[in-house]
Amino acid sequence: MDATPHATPPLSLPALVESLLFVAPGPATLDQLAQAAETTPDAIEAALDELTVALAGRGLRLQRLGGRVRLTTAPDAAAAVQRFLGLGQDPPLSPAVLETMAIIAYRQPITRPEIEAVRGVSADHAVRTLLARGLIEEVGRAESVGRPFLYAPTARFLEHFGLPDLDSLPPLEETTDH
Repeated sequence: MDATPHATPPLSLPALVESLLFVAPGPATLDQLAQAAETTPDAIEAALDELTVALAGRGLRLQRLGGRVRLTTAPDAAAAVQRFLGLGQDPPLSPAVLETMAIIAYRQPITRPEIEAVRGVSADHAVRTLLARGLIEEVGRAESVGRPFLYAPTARFLEHFGLPDLDSLPPLEETTDH
């Protein structure tokens, strides 16, 4: 019997990127992945496209937000993952909070006064709820009077709604008043 170890073939770039994302403490940028893999961001982008295809129908997905990417569990596995981890479900979001979330998702980054102008009512409670649940985050301040916070969706928002990226939001329906 041959006792010499068998050489394993080198990992493909998509497999290497998958490994890097698996151990990453949070979402990673293309530059971070390229540096670790000793390649270019363009090569990483191509590898991510291949990885997306390879993960279709499996338990993991790639999630992209603001130039960052991470591995997440498939949305269809959410209930089983929560049971496995012993996590209770958050109470459902109210219609007012969901409406506020939709405004932020489609118009981000957006300030609270801009949200209130769209909704026609105070968004104070809804914004606090979304911040507490980690579905939105403060991403800066507007250059307007009072310098209000700008809000945008988080990676948790994508995970919560089972979206790979913000481009996957359904198109807004055009409404006309007659």
